[in-house]
Amino acid sequence: MVACTVRVFGPGRKLALASAHPHPHYRYPTRRQIRTVARIPQHFIDELVARTDIVEVIGSRVQLKKAGREYKACCPFHDEKTPSFWVSVDKQFYHCFGCGAHGTVLGFVMEYDHLGFIEAVEDLAARAGLEVPREGGAAAGPANPHDELYVAMERAALYFRQCLSSDARARDYVKRRGLDADAAQKFGIGYAAARWDGLLERYGGTDDERHVLLRAGLIIERQPQQDTTTDTVAAAAASNSHTRERGFYDRFRDRVMFPIRDTRGRTIGFGGRVLDQGEPKYLNSPETELFHKGRELYGLYEARQATRSLQRLLVVEGYMDVVSLHQAGITYAVATLGTSTTPEHLQRIFRLVGEVVFCFDGDRAGRAAAWRALENAVAEVKQGRQVRFLFLPDGHDPDTLVREEGKDAFETRLADALPLSQYLIRELSSRVETGSVDGRARLVELARPLVRRIPSDVYRELLLNQLADVVRMSAARLNEMLGGDAPQTQTAAGQARTPASPSGSYSERNSSGYERPSGLGGARFGALQTSAPGRGTLVRQAIMLLVHYPTAATAISGQQIDAVAAIDRPGILLLAEMLTRLREDPPANTAAILERWRGRPEQGSLAKLAAATCLAPDAAGAAAELKSALNRLIIEESPVRRLDELMAKARDSALDDAEKQELQGLLRSRSPAARKPPEAPR
Repeated sequence: MVACTVRVFGPGRKLALASAHPHPHYRYPTRRQIRTVARIPQHFIDELVARTDIVEVIGSRVQLKKAGREYKACCPFHDEKTPSFWVSVDKQFYHCFGCGAHGTVLGFVMEYDHLGFIEAVEDLAARAGLEVPREGGAAAGPANPHDELYVAMERAALYFRQCLSSDARARDYVKRRGLDADAAQKFGIGYAAARWDGLLERYGGTDDERHVLLRAGLIIERQPQQDTTTDTVAAAAASNSHTRERGFYDRFRDRVMFPIRDTRGRTIGFGGRVLDQGEPKYLNSPETELFHKGRELYGLYEARQATRSLQRLLVVEGYMDVVSLHQAGITYAVATLGTSTTPEHLQRIFRLVGEVVFCFDGDRAGRAAAWRALENAVAEVKQGRQVRFLFLPDGHDPDTLVREEGKDAFETRLADALPLSQYLIRELSSRVETGSVDGRARLVELARPLVRRIPSDVYRELLLNQLADVVRMSAARLNEMLGGDAPQTQTAAGQARTPASPSGSYSERNSSGYERPSGLGGARFGALQTSAPGRGTLVRQAIMLLVHYPTAATAISGQQIDAVAAIDRPGILLLAEMLTRLREDPPANTAAILERWRGRPEQGSLAKLAAATCLAPDAAGAAAELKSALNRLIIEESPVRRLDELMAKARDSALDDAEKQELQGLLRSRSPAARKPPEAPR
């Protein structure tokens, strides 16, 4: 049984019209309060790891190159020029010899996609076409405080869809915008009624319920000073005097509603557009425990559902743009949520795809948004990534243009989008007079802060070559003037940092739970000697053989395991446990071993052994070597145990002559550093 737990909802009244969710596989919770603690069975984790190809999963996010039986790449977890990140097909295990990051396919998805364990399991299970089972625990646990928020958001989404189906004016607006029923259902589009308390009246009957709605950003608390000075509050009171007493009203009113979903399809926020004239034109959910607009991309969940193996993403500005593009067959469109493109957006994009195209209107606002996107993108571009920019004709946005031209014509425009380097040089050149020395000098100064943030790799060198042609100087001289080969990148908080050293020392644990060791070197799995000099102790040898060849445990008898368990040496308890568990149920590979010990104190040590050299040539050789190591342990332990018995007897009572001679012989056989014998009783 895995250590991580998930919460499931106990029996109770189901939400009305649960089948109306646009994604049939989505499981509606039935109550806010959690009734049962559930665990994912270990056998399912074993099956999931066995059925998932780590090369395929990592290769969809990182550019891997074949290297013998293994694969290599530049590590996605630290900046480097020479590949030190290796993926083992046989072990289903990855390891970076630069920064020490290592783990299974589950650990990689957790680390790279910033997911929790349960989310990573569900993501890989969906990829493999598996249903995640749950096993109930005996004791009830406290409710996850976020669960009731998810319930509130799904209830709100359902309410908005019901309002849309019953309001002719809202339905007419959606139809006039060119959206068909399939697109509306796919994105869960709804309508917030033109009432001050529609949602509040439906789901805010108690103080606890109103508190949840407030935390979810679905209602607003009325300020006391608004009682007599604001027409808004007066209107709210006129609508419902009881609502006025409670001091709350609906945040969204008379708007077409666009649910914003996370990577698991759960509603975490909303975007609302006015039907007619009014300000603001678009209204988003506020920042909540679930929703952070600077991180989220509208339509990303739908894009991943439409195409499991995304190659690129098209970033546009509005909700309707995304929906119209998907309806036209361009199912890789997403949108930022009323904010400029942030470093978090770009990091999230490049964890999924290697190419992003920013599509903006050709007006001043669109070009300003494009430049802000470029300023954040330069820190993320490197070899294997591509950033391009598409500017639409004046008076058009993606929504109108794709409906006017169709999918093929729109994708032809995408093919002609400007690469980041060309857009950067073109835009900066338009701000100066490149025909003069002063203008070219000014161009270098404008480019300096941007170029310095580009990681030092092939991409930076090529951009410098292009820029050098424009300013009429050598690339080497230009690179020197711009600050050499020490670029600065931006953290999520916007603070400059120096890239991590490939051989730097790490003591923290990454999000997959593995400890990153310090000072690891080498070029392949078979070359890791610094963390494992020599063969080590017999216990270590035996554990390493089991980590690399789990089936070797089936060759060990129960009597041998019992004899090993009685030995008093460091690591013997782990060895005995591994022998027992793996003999009964041997997993398919090394990755499954690591997942069985996920969350245990021994996890980090086992991961280090997985990355170290194993001298056994194959499973049969490993079984023979394991038997030999265990027999040697048992044989070595017999005189030690006899020595302890005689020493104890010598302290408590007299030894006979034969016992004294035996004790002296055992002591002489020990190392010179061994303790001296006690004086014989007289």
